[in-house]
Amino acid sequence: MNKISVIIAREYITRVRKKSFIIMTILAPVLMAALMVVPTLLMMNEDKDFKKIAVVEDGSDLFKNVIPDTKDADYIYLENTDIKDLLKTYEQAGYYGILRISPELVNTRNAIWLYSKQQPPIGLLDHISGSLEKEIERQKLLAYDIKNLDNILKDVKTDVSVQTIRIDESGQTKQTNTGIAMALAYIGGFLMYMLVFMFGAQVMRGVIEEKISRVVEVIVSSVKPVQLMMGKIVGIALVGLTQFLIWVFLTMGIAIAVKSTILKDKNVTEIAQSMPQNMMSENTAQTGSPTQTAEVSPQLAEFSRLFDNAMNQDWLLIILSFIFFFITGYLLYASVFAAIGSAVDNETETQQFMLPVTIPIILGLMVAMGTMQNPESSVAFWFSIIPLTSPIVMMARIPFGVPYWQLAISMVLMVVTFLAFVWMAAKVYRTGILMYGKKTSWKEMLKWLRYNG
Repeated sequence: MNKISVIIAREYITRVRKKSFIIMTILAPVLMAALMVVPTLLMMNEDKDFKKIAVVEDGSDLFKNVIPDTKDADYIYLENTDIKDLLKTYEQAGYYGILRISPELVNTRNAIWLYSKQQPPIGLLDHISGSLEKEIERQKLLAYDIKNLDNILKDVKTDVSVQTIRIDESGQTKQTNTGIAMALAYIGGFLMYMLVFMFGAQVMRGVIEEKISRVVEVIVSSVKPVQLMMGKIVGIALVGLTQFLIWVFLTMGIAIAVKSTILKDKNVTEIAQSMPQNMMSENTAQTGSPTQTAEVSPQLAEFSRLFDNAMNQDWLLIILSFIFFFITGYLLYASVFAAIGSAVDNETETQQFMLPVTIPIILGLMVAMGTMQNPESSVAFWFSIIPLTSPIVMMARIPFGVPYWQLAISMVLMVVTFLAFVWMAAKVYRTGILMYGKKTSWKEMLKWLRYNG
């Protein structure tokens, strides 16, 4: 056991001292936080260019003054204007672009064109299409000769926002957000896939390098091949676990910093909780009272609501489950990678063995991505139970809530399977690590499994 601990310490210290490990460990959570926080800050502080848009109708006035002005754009309706002449002079006249509307728009959805030298922002296009859609619907309803139609439409207009509340096993309730759960499912599944594959491949490359350099011949004179394999696997596992725990603590620090700086104003949380979800995306003039929107932007209120919903996730279960499935999933695949590395003389020869190993990992990632849409499907259930795919798929299901009995079954099967894989890999490793000059096949490796010498 003492010899294995020496190998573990060597593998661990060698890798954690590398600059690449230090840089990626620090940058990963910072970059992840930047992807979520920076867009919100940019939306809060963005300096939009004010746009003047000329609106020209082809021989009609069906949509005159239908598109309302916004804080970012004015819509100037021009009459008796030739579109060809306007295209030559619109920039000199101070227009951002020309919106040409055909009366056929009532029956043809694409009978409208926006001419501009720049690609228009999506918000501008949504405002134009939304305004015209409402007007076309209103005009079609007018054909039914309904009295006081405008008042009726205003009276029946209703916004519905579904608030999701999760009830845990103890009966306690927490407000959640499906978008947050989907994001955590994607991050958890992809991160598990990346770490298991990346650190498993490191084991294989390390075994091949030691075999090619003949260093392994010196090492096995002092330790058993199985001890060498386990020391290398466990040492690299501790490297991955160290990196993940550092990410957890850095992420917690970033969350605390965001809460104490960007969301330090109590009004932000109060407004976010009082505003319906669908109101968050509307214009400032439509959200809250004038005093509230003057103090808090809707983007900041939306970010606060999402932040609070994210904090309502069962982070202890997520983190502990990730650690368990990473360790067991890594040990399972790392043992296979170690066996492959011991059976070949160079990295090129590993290609014939990699496909059967990578297929379950990639399949697990694909199912995990589909799990975000239907986490309770039979496909998601079985792939979260089958040990070869369960580390990835189960981490994609946990943010949506997984019954404890399913989690327990998956964990028990993972332990039994990784022990079996380690035992088989050890038998292959002890034979293959000292074998040179012979091209190995799966058939040959199966013979090594039955070898008892």
